[in-house]
Amino acid sequence: MNSLTVVFLSVVAIGVAVQIWLAQRQTRSIKTHQGAVPEAFAEKITLESHQKAARYSLEKLGFGQKILIFETILLLVWTIGGGLNWLDQTWQTMGWSQLWTGVAVLLTMSFIGTLLELPVDLYRTFKIEEKYGFNRSTLGLFFSDMFKGLLVGLIIGVPFLALILWLMESMGEFWWLYVWAVWMGFSLLMMWAYPTFIAPLFNKFEPLEEDELKQQIVALLERNGFASNGIFVMDGSKRSAHGNAYFTGLGSNKRIVFFDTLLQDLSNDEVVAVLAHEVGHFKRKHIQKRLVSIFGLSLAGLALLGWLMQQQWFFTGLGVEQASTYVALALFSLVMPAFTFFLSPVMSWASRKHEFEADDFAAEQANPKDLIQALVKLYKENANTLTPDTLYSAFYDSHPPAPVRVAHLMTKV
Repeated sequence: MNSLTVVFLSVVAIGVAVQIWLAQRQTRSIKTHQGAVPEAFAEKITLESHQKAARYSLEKLGFGQKILIFETILLLVWTIGGGLNWLDQTWQTMGWSQLWTGVAVLLTMSFIGTLLELPVDLYRTFKIEEKYGFNRSTLGLFFSDMFKGLLVGLIIGVPFLALILWLMESMGEFWWLYVWAVWMGFSLLMMWAYPTFIAPLFNKFEPLEEDELKQQIVALLERNGFASNGIFVMDGSKRSAHGNAYFTGLGSNKRIVFFDTLLQDLSNDEVVAVLAHEVGHFKRKHIQKRLVSIFGLSLAGLALLGWLMQQQWFFTGLGVEQASTYVALALFSLVMPAFTFFLSPVMSWASRKHEFEADDFAAEQANPKDLIQALVKLYKENANTLTPDTLYSAFYDSHPPAPVRVAHLMTKV
């Protein structure tokens, strides 16, 4: 057992232990406070709704622990268990070029992962979400979405993957610079193309009706210099009772999308307040900042991969006998989440900071009471727990916990 194997097993074990410990803290916090609605929400959320959110959160936590153990075992099977090595050797018997052998290995890994994830997604959708009244999908729609996703993934993914492997093999020592440039360009292209060409394959998007709400939204956007390619309502209720709103696209192809469930639950002023929060991300340049962070981390990651694939111990320490570019890419994608997990609190902190800034902006553009009321309704309708554990939230929550966020907005009233 070489040093990398020991380090890898240690990191995985510590990561799993920390995740289980955090889940136990979250469970204890929810159970401790499920008997009474927090004072800040007592007039707005009933005890019944609060306890439903507690049961929903606890069930998701329990299921998540089972998935964590399963995914950890699968990771060990793929790596030091020899799964990737076996898959590579099996495809090499076909006698194909290294590039297309690599494409086959990586696609097979992805396909196996999809198959193994299928029971998990089915249980989550038709057991947990169904039990708490959130699921509105059918088995037919579920499998239709899955097959569409697989088809789109193959059409787009195979040529892109082949190009990446070709660059890795052909561009010499600094291949990672070429791969990074292509990868970032591809990511930006997908951000631009997704709302117009891909999203409509799965959902219907209808322009928001010309009414008082649209006039309020247009006034907000014009006041802040936000140009979009339209304001749309998505048939989110076809799959789920959860509500949401988001910006999508890039440049002149930006769209504003509201779930139909959100418009059903909120008043016009509350919808405008929620949208003002999203505009806040635009005005505070959060999207650009996130893109710069992603681009920088991607460049560092590819440079690290460029060095690791020259080290034989990287392969042997993770259960692979024969080094190759595509195996290096596969190993890197498998093991990096175990190491980067410990950066979660930093990433979550940065995201929550942006959320506070967007809330501050929304409080300037709309009545903060409307945003508070909208958030409370969304917490209730989505059955979000109002009593998360502080450390659990620090690790995982991209948005401030409900009590903290509402308390912050109350200072703006």
